[in-house]
Amino acid sequence: MTTAIARNLDLASAIGDAEERFTRANPDSQRRHQAATKVMPGGNTRTVLFYGPFPLTIARGEGCYLWDTDGHRYVDFLGEYSAGLYGHSNPIIRAAIERALADGIALGGHNKVEGELASLICARFPSIERVRFCNSGTEANLFALVAARAFTGRNKIMIMQGGYHGGVFYFAGDGSPINAPFSFVKTRYNDTDGTLKLIELHAKDLAAVIVEPMMGGGGCLAADPEFLKALRTATAKHGVVLIFDEVMTSRLTPSGLQGKHGITPDMTTLGKYIGGGLTFGGFGGRADIMDRFDPRRPDAWPHAGTFNNNTMTMSAGAAGLREVYTPDEAIAFNARGDRLRERLNAAAVKRGLPVQFTGLGSMMTVHILRGPIRSPEDLARKDKRWADLFHLDMLARGYYLARRGMITLSLPMTDADVDGFVGAIEDWMDERRDLIAASV
Repeated sequence: MTTAIARNLDLASAIGDAEERFTRANPDSQRRHQAATKVMPGGNTRTVLFYGPFPLTIARGEGCYLWDTDGHRYVDFLGEYSAGLYGHSNPIIRAAIERALADGIALGGHNKVEGELASLICARFPSIERVRFCNSGTEANLFALVAARAFTGRNKIMIMQGGYHGGVFYFAGDGSPINAPFSFVKTRYNDTDGTLKLIELHAKDLAAVIVEPMMGGGGCLAADPEFLKALRTATAKHGVVLIFDEVMTSRLTPSGLQGKHGITPDMTTLGKYIGGGLTFGGFGGRADIMDRFDPRRPDAWPHAGTFNNNTMTMSAGAAGLREVYTPDEAIAFNARGDRLRERLNAAAVKRGLPVQFTGLGSMMTVHILRGPIRSPEDLARKDKRWADLFHLDMLARGYYLARRGMITLSLPMTDADVDGFVGAIEDWMDERRDLIAASV
């Protein structure tokens, strides 16, 4: 019996075999992880980066490539969960950071670049009349939500079941016991009729509806344009603040998915790549809401944060939007992602396998699942062990992506990198064909 056949006897055996190969190949990562567990819970300080049997320790990155401490090179199709759009050490962004370092960091005052970055963002997103900065997408969503509550004088927040808006806004399954203690109204993503009924029911208490125009952590599930338009109409009718969480999706067109769909939210939250690879968050929108943060007002809302305008992030972000990720580049880049997703789905269809790649533009997620996928409820049918196997098998082939199957492109990728990725997934489908057909 060949090794390949043994690996395909059943899913549990295939995963066990893949984990054994992974462990043998990565002794230094295993040693470092075991040492870290003595001083960090699970050897980890960012939950999403953990996976079994232990996570790789990444030593360095260059362009679209990563090297682990055992010396293996990977093509990086994780892209720091969409924050790594520019790749590793883009020369223009690196030069901007070096200039900022030369001028000194932690200046404790307004700096030369924060206004420029704000202007670039407002020009890209017409719905953002004013913007303020913070340190992460989580912070951005937190400030947008408390602003909506203060502005409306209402308490409840409508969220989508299966949505994700940061470390304290996790709504998959039963949610998280450490979610921020807001009063949430849960609705189903892409369920227009049910959502409109809930808005009507809670209208007098509803401060905001927050929605990802495409769920990122929820599986790269795109919202139906008509669903988003219905949200816009209903929230406007009742004076509810509509918040588009474009922390991930802002990269998908020059003006995010709000630009693609022609919808103007009241507020928008940003993060990820806009910081040029450094920590960043931003929230903005209508002037009448955002101007309540104007410190010249006697009744101004406070908004603090030691590193909100840190010079390195401001410089990297401005350089990226100004010189690298131009509107034309955004269009071409995401068209490339659409072509990749089409090729991958075509490969699965050709083989008659229930392997689906959902998403838009330069972001996608693989699902080993039969039937249509429009909402997180559809994903409840998945056997999550398939994501474990796919991840380990792709690492063995030299491709680094999220354990949950999320894939993002970065600007330094060449046609050869993308073609190699397609070939690796086709090879994986062929190797695992019988197991997929028998167990999905």
